[in-house]
Amino acid sequence: MKASGSRLAGLTKELRAQWQDTKNYWKDAKSQEFEHKYMEELLASVDQAVTVIDQLDKLVSKIRKDCE
Repeated sequence: MKASGSRLAGLTKELRAQWQDTKNYWKDAKSQEFEHKYMEELLASVDQAVTVIDQLDKLVSKIRKDCE
C-alpha cells in the first residue's frame, strides 16, 4: 500500500512541475480559471489521499503485527 502512496506522490510532484512549466507559456484568464477549478482541488485531494494511504499502511502493519 505504501508503494502506491509513494507512486501517487511522485506522479503528483511531476504534475506540479509540468503545470508550473505550462504557466510560463499560458498566462491568460483561462489559465487562472483552469488552475483554480481543477489543479488546486486535484493537488489538495491527492495530498490528502497520500496522507490517508500512509495512515492505512501503518494501521494494516499494526494489525498484521498484532495477529502474529
